[in-house]
Amino acid sequence: MESTRDIKGRIKSVTNIQQITKAMKMVAAARLRKAEEKANGSRPYAEKIGELLRRASSVTPGFTSPLFRTGEVKKVGYLVICGDKGLAGAYNSNVMKRTLQEISGKDRSAYALYVCGKQAKNYLKFRGYDPDTYHFGFSDKPSAQDSIDLSKEMVEYFTKEEVDEVYIIYTKFITALRQQVRVDRLLPIEAPAEGKTEEAAKAAASEWEKERQDFLRIGEDPYIFLPDAAAVLSKLLPEYIQVQVYNAMLQSAASELGSRMAAMSAATDNATERIADLNLTYNKARQAQVTNEISEIVGGAAALE
Repeated sequence: MESTRDIKGRIKSVTNIQQITKAMKMVAAARLRKAEEKANGSRPYAEKIGELLRRASSVTPGFTSPLFRTGEVKKVGYLVICGDKGLAGAYNSNVMKRTLQEISGKDRSAYALYVCGKQAKNYLKFRGYDPDTYHFGFSDKPSAQDSIDLSKEMVEYFTKEEVDEVYIIYTKFITALRQQVRVDRLLPIEAPAEGKTEEAAKAAASEWEKERQDFLRIGEDPYIFLPDAAAVLSKLLPEYIQVQVYNAMLQSAASELGSRMAAMSAATDNATERIADLNLTYNKARQAQVTNEISEIVGGAAALE
């Protein structure tokens, strides 16, 4: 059995760890509220951008853009949004496992890896993968400028035909205890009418026309495009890409903080249980020591009689 001094040392060590994990949990919880507000706040803007994209496309039939380019897919680009720091539970490993799942079995010339986050780079390097580009420093506090730079980079790779498709791998925030890794196509942009049945397209057009007539009855036009819808659409498409990237970054940041809060909460609870077990062990050891001392005293007294 360990000595009481060793047990007291272990209790002190676990107590220090418990204080650290508790502080990290509180910090993550405070930052999570702000991150969740930003993630939820970006959704109305993203929805409005998508609505404007559909409206502008509906009045510009035949509009073409390099961002609509389709054809044979020879090379696919993956934009991976991961974390810079660890101690976030399975957050980083889940993203990277999904990334390896996407690229496994493919030739290296058939895909490109655009990595965000130190943990992603370390994970890939350990397994013999070299990312094509690497960004870090904004995983848990992304800014709009970071998303603008990333979206411009992805658009440049796509328009220069270095890749034929771009997918973004990120973690969707659902709750603090539940996140979901997603793989969404970023480029080429799906045309608003693409993938819809003829009946669905007619129903959407009928709904838009009905809404327009309602606005006209009260003397207003729902959308006025200046100088024209095609010019607005050409400016709107890069903005749409930026919004999608920014939304993914905000979702990932909230997911990282939620995972870290849950992991630190579990670590704090485990430390509490461990301290209780060590205290019990210490009390048993101390009791055994006292009993042994009493036995020695009694034995010594009996020997003197």
